Amino acid sequence: MPGEPSPVRGPGAAWRLAVGTLTVLPVRPVEVDRAVAGRAMSLAPFVGLLLGLAAAVVLVVAGALSGSQLLGAVLAVGMLAWLTRALHLDGLADLADGLGSGKPADGALDVMKRSDIGPFGVVTLVITLLVQVAVLARDDTAAWVALVAAAATGRLAVTWACRDGVPAARPTGLGALVAGTVRRGAALGATAATAAVVVVLALVAASGPSLLEYCRPSGLPNPFGDAPPTLVTYSELTYEPLTGTDLGPGGLLHRLSVDPYLTTTAGLLLAMAAGLGAAALLRRRAVRRLGGVTGDVLGALVETATTVTLLVAALLL
Repeated sequence: MPGEPSPVRGPGAAWRLAVGTLTVLPVRPVEVDRAVAGRAMSLAPFVGLLLGLAAAVVLVVAGALSGSQLLGAVLAVGMLAWLTRALHLDGLADLADGLGSGKPADGALDVMKRSDIGPFGVVTLVITLLVQVAVLARDDTAAWVALVAAAATGRLAVTWACRDGVPAARPTGLGALVAGTVRRGAALGATAATAAVVVVLALVAASGPSLLEYCRPSGLPNPFGDAPPTLVTYSELTYEPLTGTDLGPGGLLHRLSVDPYLTTTAGLLLAMAAGLGAAALLRRRAVRRLGGVTGDVLGALVETATTVTLLVAALLL
């Protein structure tokens, strides 16, 4: 029709499709076929990196301005939900209801198509959001970069779920469009590139000032000998930064090495591997139970990989 923008073709179409599918951001319409869909799903983790950076800014700024890391964590998780229209969370709830229904594949798919959320979906959503907020609420230097890595890993799980050999559960819908469109080499390349970006961000986080490096008073004079302590003014105090040992026990890797560069990079890469592993197990379960993947399955994989990555990062760092 006159006045309507013409569909985008060429290399930019895949990026616009990835952004339009995975975020709330408006994009120009694109001509979509399975080749474009495959390239778009290969670009999914890079969309995740942008989403994670946006949420990380909210986490850091809101936590600093309010003085509450918990508030920052809640707003960061809310930002991710808003930027994605909460579609991934909806997919997680729908898949939980479908798998929990105990019905055959067709019946489970019908349950997933319903607009309401059942008890399995509600419990799964509550636990998932609580875990995400609890992990991000820690006063931890690596919290923001763990959020970026987790958001990217969630979308990287979609890339692997769309690789060749993974069928679609329905003949129509998003799953039918993208299932089996990503070649193994493209998935490996996207994984390597995403890991490289996360390593760079981890090194930046490890070299920057720690959010945990608060100051402590030291060398207080006691002019009264053994007399009871008295009040001193702020100007009379001298401060020195806390060392790593003063911060109490950290994650598992911090107990093995005091090198922040090594522990941060290794911890995030291991967390990403765990997130992808959890998503692979869920994908395998969904394919066996439903016969393939759907849009809801892809959304559930995003939230599963994101949450597991955050959780493992918190345990290791």
